[in-house]
Amino acid sequence: MHWVSEKRLVMSILQVQKKKIDRKLPGGIWVLGFVSMFMDISSELVHSLLPIFMTTVLGASMVTLGVIEGLAEGAAAITKMFSGAISDYFGKRKLLAVLGYALGALSKLVFPLATTIEWVFGARFVDRIGKGIRGAPRDALVADIVPPKLRGAAYGLHQSLDSVGAFFGPLLAVVFMIWFANDIESVFWIAVVPGFLAVLVLIVALREPESLKKNSAGHINHLGLNDAKRLPVQYWFVVTLGAVFTLARFSEAFLILRAQDAGLAIAYVPAIMIVMNIVYSIFAYPAGAAADRLPARTLLLLGLWILVAADVLLAIAAQPWIVFIGAALWGLHMAFTQGLLSKLVADTAPSELRGTAFGVFNMVNGVALLLASIIAGVMWNSFGASATFIAGASFATLSAVGLLLYHPRVRT
Repeated sequence: MHWVSEKRLVMSILQVQKKKIDRKLPGGIWVLGFVSMFMDISSELVHSLLPIFMTTVLGASMVTLGVIEGLAEGAAAITKMFSGAISDYFGKRKLLAVLGYALGALSKLVFPLATTIEWVFGARFVDRIGKGIRGAPRDALVADIVPPKLRGAAYGLHQSLDSVGAFFGPLLAVVFMIWFANDIESVFWIAVVPGFLAVLVLIVALREPESLKKNSAGHINHLGLNDAKRLPVQYWFVVTLGAVFTLARFSEAFLILRAQDAGLAIAYVPAIMIVMNIVYSIFAYPAGAAADRLPARTLLLLGLWILVAADVLLAIAAQPWIVFIGAALWGLHMAFTQGLLSKLVADTAPSELRGTAFGVFNMVNGVALLLASIIAGVMWNSFGASATFIAGASFATLSAVGLLLYHPRVRT
């Protein structure tokens, strides 16, 4: 009997250890997270100053800013569709990810040299094309590497490390704006280093998992529009939901401009992105881990009501400190929704079409971001900053209504 008790104790300990091992995220998730972190340091260092650079140095209007932001993000989204399908066809994703990150790094060389709005548009366009090429293959890689029961935690960790980079980028922008006495072009040169570091880490540290060109039924993956017809109805509901979410959260460039509009000194405007991304990075992983245990609808609804509160505060903000609170709530909303939406795409799409699924999802959301950014710019010009954020709150409310119809079904 004593031996039996000891055996049970040992078995209990082994089961606990197995659960701990099962909850451990693979090293590839950390590599992809750190790559995104370095690239986001580079990108956000530029983007936290770019709206100010375009409007004050180059004289661009709010409508021009909205069009450039929307077209650049729209191009990225359309590219994601094709890169995702190509990664499914060849069963290889790392090469496309490296190419995309390399284009993003190379584009950072252009911003400090820009003398016209056309230069900025060209660099922004190439940067976003790079993002489009790497986006869907990278998102599919996360699902390829991690077991289904850890998808929420994996996407949450990736979003957390990504937003750590998005925090350090604006922080470095503030430091170097002070160091270089508000010389934006000099600050842009600093962004080159972490961009190329991201490419190096990806090439050296990531080992792509074994991929098969055949699905479970033994059919070879094809590269065509017919593949989209194989995606289930639940997946298309997630795509639609994500698009409405995007209409509710237009480009963060308008957060930066709202801070300046409320009276924040130009050197400290990037601090808005710092606050937003601190909150995002702190809560993204816990929210992602919670998504593995709690209903998706509950977390998405919570994120939406947080976004409504953020938009209302940003609409009424008369002082910079109110904008900071609004930006913090904006980051909290992102933590509860962005990683979870990626998880839902992975859950509802067949494994052999995972890249295509992320590509289509991001393409549709890119078109939505194009519309949202243009609408935001036009409304700002025509009715003022408050109207822009009231419109965002309205779209967020519409998303909440859509969630009442959502019933997730998981694929493995």
